[in-house]
Amino acid sequence: MKDTLRTKAVDIMEACQDLAIATLREDGFPQNTTVSFVHDGLEIFFGVGTDSQKARNMRRDPRVSISMTPPYKDWSHIRGLSLAGQAREVTSDEETYEIARLMVRRFPQIPAMELPELSGAAFFRVMPTVISVLDYEKGFGHADTVRVQDNDIAESLESMKHKWLIPVS
Repeated sequence: MKDTLRTKAVDIMEACQDLAIATLREDGFPQNTTVSFVHDGLEIFFGVGTDSQKARNMRRDPRVSISMTPPYKDWSHIRGLSLAGQAREVTSDEETYEIARLMVRRFPQIPAMELPELSGAAFFRVMPTVISVLDYEKGFGHADTVRVQDNDIAESLESMKHKWLIPVS
């Protein structure tokens, strides 16, 4: 089951180009924004403005929550991820180069775009600690929640199908 859920999670990441990330503002309220991302297995990487609110939030409090859902035809095909983790700013040139390589591979239009100088960008990595893998093909509201350790699924925490819907006859 661990391998199947890991494969599902990575497949969902492959099907999404953007994610919604919630960070915590200084006043304690969450701030939710959309960013494009790349990944290596379950590890997620993205760039933001060096002085952006997101960057300041993550430097102060690295706890984040991320969600992503690829396009779907109807509700019975909803798949997605909801995860919690810690954001860490990437500071080494070697890691920055690797993230840039992953971004150009995933977003081939990048070299042709006029982008701001890299000195104005901050790159972050998020290693999830908990992931909920949504898979409505297993039933409306079905989610498997797993703990992540060392870029792999360590244990399953819960598998559930919501029972709150009234059957339609």
